[in-house]
Amino acid sequence: MDNVHKLHTNDDTDERPQDAAQGIAHEPAERVDADTAEPVEAEVIEGEILTDEESAELDRRLANRGALVRRAVTGTQVATRAVVKVSTHDKTKTASKVLLREGFTVVQGVESWAKRAWDASTMGTYRRQIKAAEAVGDREELKEWTDRKEMATERRHRRLMDLPKLAWGVLKVTVAMAVGVPFLVLLVAILTKATGNGSFTGVWLGFFALIGFLIAAGAIVWSGVSIAAPFLIVLAAWREGKRRAEPPSWLVTTADTAWDVAIDETTIAKALEALRIPAITQYLKAGLKLQFITPARVDGRGTHAVVRLPAGVTAEKIARRRGDLATGLHRAAKEVWPTTGSEAGILDVWIADKGALAEGAGEYPLLAGGLVDVFKGVPSGKTLRGDAMLAPIMERNTMTGGMPGQGKSSAARAIMAGCALDPTTELRIWVPDTNFDFEVFKPRCSSYVMGADDESMKAIRDQLVNVHEEVQRRGELLIRYEVPAVTRELASAGVGLHPLVCLLEEAHVAITDDTYGKEISKLLVEIVKLGRKRGIHMIISTQAPTRDSMPRDVTRNCSNGIAFAVGDHVANDALLGQGAYAAGHRATELIPGTDKGTAVVKGFSGERSEILQWYYLDVAKGNDQVTPLIKRSLDAIAKLGKQVPDSRPVQIETRDLLTDLDEVLGDEPVPSADVPALLKRLAPTWTPYLTLTGKALRELLDTEHGIRVPSTGNRYPLDPATVRDAIVRREQDPTDAGEDGDDTGQLAS
Repeated sequence: MDNVHKLHTNDDTDERPQDAAQGIAHEPAERVDADTAEPVEAEVIEGEILTDEESAELDRRLANRGALVRRAVTGTQVATRAVVKVSTHDKTKTASKVLLREGFTVVQGVESWAKRAWDASTMGTYRRQIKAAEAVGDREELKEWTDRKEMATERRHRRLMDLPKLAWGVLKVTVAMAVGVPFLVLLVAILTKATGNGSFTGVWLGFFALIGFLIAAGAIVWSGVSIAAPFLIVLAAWREGKRRAEPPSWLVTTADTAWDVAIDETTIAKALEALRIPAITQYLKAGLKLQFITPARVDGRGTHAVVRLPAGVTAEKIARRRGDLATGLHRAAKEVWPTTGSEAGILDVWIADKGALAEGAGEYPLLAGGLVDVFKGVPSGKTLRGDAMLAPIMERNTMTGGMPGQGKSSAARAIMAGCALDPTTELRIWVPDTNFDFEVFKPRCSSYVMGADDESMKAIRDQLVNVHEEVQRRGELLIRYEVPAVTRELASAGVGLHPLVCLLEEAHVAITDDTYGKEISKLLVEIVKLGRKRGIHMIISTQAPTRDSMPRDVTRNCSNGIAFAVGDHVANDALLGQGAYAAGHRATELIPGTDKGTAVVKGFSGERSEILQWYYLDVAKGNDQVTPLIKRSLDAIAKLGKQVPDSRPVQIETRDLLTDLDEVLGDEPVPSADVPALLKRLAPTWTPYLTLTGKALRELLDTEHGIRVPSTGNRYPLDPATVRDAIVRREQDPTDAGEDGDDTGQLAS
């Protein structure tokens, strides 16, 4: 049977499709009996009876159309989500900010050109400097800038007066060329025709061809310039904007790590203004510009500038707020170093390039070769500017400290390695701990103590006693040579005034020792007070330079201060001097771990402090960098024909001649000429026996011990019984052996 598709209209009220789908039956709005109802006209809908195949085809087409509609809706939704995701992605935002920022930089460049042009036309620079000089009451500066403005005005007037002359000169040259060149060509054409070397018209055609070539070439060049000019102008404006201004903060993305603000006078002025110091704020609000005695310029690995501050503002006040100043310069606090210039109101500021600390000091400069003169200083490291710096040694003492693991032992090692490379310098190292930091220095040291036991502490105390005695002995030598301090000539003369460098590592351990601490502390104070002019340099290394662990008189008399990262202002001032923290010289701002090997130092230069990156010398097995330096030092000492410098008292060996004779002689007499050989065999290093002869021996026995050796056939036999009788008599009466009872002096070399 054929299927019939019924087409519904809006008048069909028998059943609503949506309600039918929900199973809701609807009654007709009004029932009319077939018998009583009057005929009602209804809308006639024409239809078509479809076959099964046609019905199936229609169903398929309707299904395909629905699928297409659903796919279209789904595709639109996917596209919408993709657009939203891309537009809100961080990289899209970053790219948009970068594009806007670079565009804004171009605008700032054009603005900078406009301002410079306006300043040039109105002499704005001179006017601002004159106002600034008037504001601070600097008459000399005011006169200088007024004179400059007058001279600039005069030069501009002269240039304006010379413009008509310049225009007239250009006109004359143009007319001369317009008339002279054709005349010259005419002359050449006539001569060519007259000599028969060419035709008259040929010369003119050649001239016009040259003109055409020049016009064509000019057109090509002009086309290239016209095309490239906009790009070149945009590039130049971008560079100007990059150099003279910075984009607003909302255009600087956190992902753009390469961004760095340009450090110039404008940036520094804005950073000072951001400190909100009333005097600076009012000064700038009045339209005045800060005076830059030294404009911002590249200085090593950073930028240096000298600024005259407004009245009432000191450079020390700025230095105390170094961290705040650094934020305005987009730098870490350790990368900005404001100090006081030649006057209290002059700010000398140096700003490191971003990441300058990451470069480090590099390789120790004497690894490949070379020696050192400690009177000139020893290699220590490099400043942030990248300048190599020497640590002064003579007439100085050094205090180094910081948190564990930050480089204080490495700094001491670098100083000691430099001192070792001076063949005239004596080294002594004492470590009241058990570690390997300085073991490789042992061959070069006259004294080396390592250990935290009582015996090691006693040895350190004894060494300090010896150094204290050396201080007094050297004082007497200076009086003898009539000089106030040790000189290079005296140090090299071998008279006992050579440089003596002593290192007390982990000094707080020795100073706080229960048994010897007080004595060690007292000796250290006296040595650092008196030793420097006598060529004695003390290096005191400690983790905790506090009142209990380090005597104040020690810290006060150490003119060299080395402060690695420390925890508080107390330790900072103990290492860098009283008031250093308040003045802005702060090792507390160094970050433990991050700034390992970097220290704030005092006494190394003319500056109140410097930030120094230290050279690192490794002593680990497999990468020992110090042992070759020690070997080079020992070789240099050997070339001088000397031994390792050692000012400690020589322990004189004592030998008793009668006792030695009793040992070498048997029971039978021995000729005197043969006895010296027996004594040399007994004590081969004893100098008096090396030059002893039979005759000298007989004379010595006669004068010192009352033993006369008979000639007996001119053999002078020495009877052992006689020697032993003399020993017995001496024991019974010590004065019988001679006037002072000591034969050692007669045999000493």
